[in-house]
Amino acid sequence: MAGLDIFILSFACLNIITTVSDQTEEFYDSNDKITQIERDALAIEIYLQDRKDHKKYCSKLKWDQPKISVYKEKLISQLPIKCKK
Repeated sequence: MAGLDIFILSFACLNIITTVSDQTEEFYDSNDKITQIERDALAIEIYLQDRKDHKKYCSKLKWDQPKISVYKEKLISQLPIKCKK
């Protein structure tokens, strides 16, 4: 099932890149300008890293991973504090 989730996220990432590559809207994050596509890609990276880290470091800790929209909004790890490295 995890393999399917990664496949779906990978496909979604490719789809975002191909359909939004000409988008010029910019966001401000930590005084750096990033485009929407960069923001989406970063959110997907953090999402996938959280999934991997949860399995590796704290798989016994119950955690329901938030939707990708939460990652896109906050651009930070959503792992519980007890699970941080």
